[in-house]
This record gives sequence, C-alpha cells and structure tokens, in this order.
Amino acid sequence: MQNFLKRHLAAGLAAAVAVATPLIAQQAMEKPGARDASRVTAGTYAADPYHTMVGWRVDHMGITPYFGQFGDVTGTLQLDPKNLAATKVDITIPVGKVTTASAGLTAHLLKPAQKPGEAPDFFGPSPADARFVSTAVVPGKRGKRGKRGKARLTGNLTLNGITRPVTLDVSFHGAGKMPPMMGGSEQVGFTATGTIKRSEFNVLMGIPLVSDEVQLDIVAGFAKT
Repeated sequence: MQNFLKRHLAAGLAAAVAVATPLIAQQAMEKPGARDASRVTAGTYAADPYHTMVGWRVDHMGITPYFGQFGDVTGTLQLDPKNLAATKVDITIPVGKVTTASAGLTAHLLKPAQKPGEAPDFFGPSPADARFVSTAVVPGKRGKRGKRGKARLTGNLTLNGITRPVTLDVSFHGAGKMPPMMGGSEQVGFTATGTIKRSEFNVLMGIPLVSDEVQLDIVAGFAKT
C-alpha cells in the first residue's frame, strides 16, 4: 500500500511539473514593454547604443536604392509625458562607424580624398561625429484617425562641419521596465522618419546620379538614468 501511494504521489508531482513548466516559461518570456504611454515616467533617459540606429537610403542611378546605417549612437532624452512639448533630445552619431551590406561600398564612404586639398567623395577616413539637438517638439493632435503617440521633432543637425535644421516624424513604439536580470531600468523606444539633402552638408559626390535626397529611418531606445 505504501509503495502504491508513493508511485501515485510521484506520478502526480510529475504531472504537476509538466503542466506548470510551460506556464512558468511563458511568464518568463513575456515582453517587458508595450505600446502603452501610461508606462512612461518623467525623467532623463540615456540612449541605448545597442538598440539605437540611424538608417539611411539613397537612390542609385534611378535603378535601385541602397542603404546603410549608423550605430553606437549616444545621447540623452529629457521627457515628461505630461508636457511633451518640453521634450529635449541631444544625440551624437559616430559617422566613422557607418556600415552597409557591402565592404566595398563601406570603404568608399570612408575613402580619403584622391588629392591633397580636395574633399573626399563622401565622409572621408576620419569624419567628425554628427550631432542632432532638438529645438522644438509638436505633439500630434488627436483627430478622427488619431495621433496619439506621434510628434514632430525639429532640431539642428551638424554633419560634415555644417549645421542645418531637420524635422523628423516620431512615433512612440513602447515602454516598460526591464527584468532585474537585465538591469531593471525603465526604458522607452521610438521610431522616426525624415529626409535631408546631402548637398546642404557639402556631401556632393555623384549628384544627381546618386540622389541628393537621403531618406532617414531611425529606431531609438532609451534607458532612464
């Protein structure tokens, strides 16, 4: 009788573990963030260099586009969800770390000038970091189609030693608190799009065969400090 009870008890425990394990795993795999603006708290946030990227795209010869990106972005975001118009962004972009899917294309972007005193075709071998500093934020107004979580961000972009105003359309992507094993910080993320003309920053190679207009596609993650 005792052995019978032990066998049934062991079988019951095994069944309970089999049922509980997927539930525990599911809970552990839940995303810490969501597209829920109520999760955002006021404060200063630091850019996450691993999850903040500035993508760019140009047209090549009217036949195909090509694209690349800048990573290892640093900077700060000052954010108050109750006063979005007071938001401030200061971002530094390491141009010298530009990447593309082609080693040859990446090398050309960083190629030195062919002759002393001439400008390089694109960025050159030791380009200064670019910097974007916001000057105004206009939150989207709610309408029939809704604009919650959207804003228009204007700022000054310094690239290739030249500063010009740039406007970005920004969308809130998500917010949440990371689990303790990942630091436990409050994080918030956005996407943004915009266009610039590279001629305004004296990057002139190949215009108009390679388009003057550059489309920007940005993802930006920030952790509260």
